[in-house]
Amino acid sequence: MLPSGPAYAEPEPTQEEVEQRIEELTEESSTLVQDYNQAKEDLEAAEKRMTALEEQIGEEDERYEELRERVASFASAAYRSNDPSATTTVLSVEDPSALLEQSADVSYLSERQRAELEEFTGSSERLLQLKEEAEETLDEAEERRDELKDKKDEVEEALAEQEELLAGFEGNPVTGSGDSSGGASYTGSASGSARSALDFAFAQVGKPYIWGGTGPAGYDCSGLTQAAWGSAGVSLPRTTYAQYELPNKVSWDQLQPGDIMFFFPDIGHNGIYAGNGQMVHAPSSGKTIEVVSLSGYWDQQFVGAVRP
Repeated sequence: MLPSGPAYAEPEPTQEEVEQRIEELTEESSTLVQDYNQAKEDLEAAEKRMTALEEQIGEEDERYEELRERVASFASAAYRSNDPSATTTVLSVEDPSALLEQSADVSYLSERQRAELEEFTGSSERLLQLKEEAEETLDEAEERRDELKDKKDEVEEALAEQEELLAGFEGNPVTGSGDSSGGASYTGSASGSARSALDFAFAQVGKPYIWGGTGPAGYDCSGLTQAAWGSAGVSLPRTTYAQYELPNKVSWDQLQPGDIMFFFPDIGHNGIYAGNGQMVHAPSSGKTIEVVSLSGYWDQQFVGAVRP
């Protein structure tokens, strides 16, 4: 028997390693929240599609059933008797002498009813097929949303652990640097709709970052930019991906207060330029909406900007 050696212990991470890991998790979390927002939009669209199809199918079923009963009634009467009075009764012809004169029309109406019945049958089958496809889309959207939520929980847990480790190093607070006091006032040079957007965004300072949040209790990054510009009467799409596709692209040296800035290679985060090298944004889970300096970190992550 050989004596067992001492148990191996993982070395404690350095502050630099913890900070690097936080940056990685923050970027991953930013991507996940935008994917989650898109999944929610996809799910809502699938639900609306299902509701519309169910209404269509209900209306089609009523039309189909009405026509089926009319055709079945006529066919049954014709089968039971060759007596013209039966046909007259079915067609509600008040003057029996007019029956022979209308015999061609009787044949035509019968054929038209059968054609309509076949048309409605095909239409119902098509609608049912569309419903099956919509159900599959709905199931896939729900599965995707739930999958992203599970990933989000894992990343947030890991991020909280790293933030706690970082707080253990001397001189490091739990939250990142920046103005996160309860509410703030914008005092910059912006005017018009940009001023309105910044006034709104600054008033949210101190509110919590909420994953998928669109206010008013809290926001995620694209939820804040959407709500801020919405208060100025400008409608923006929900995700950073879609917001980045807006026209009026601007470069770093063209930035003006109110412009929406985008970060990370996958466009997973955004914020509103406040002027003087600062940005107001909803950073990440566990933090609050804040005004931060762009120098030292965010300027290195900058990808592009748009002017709504």
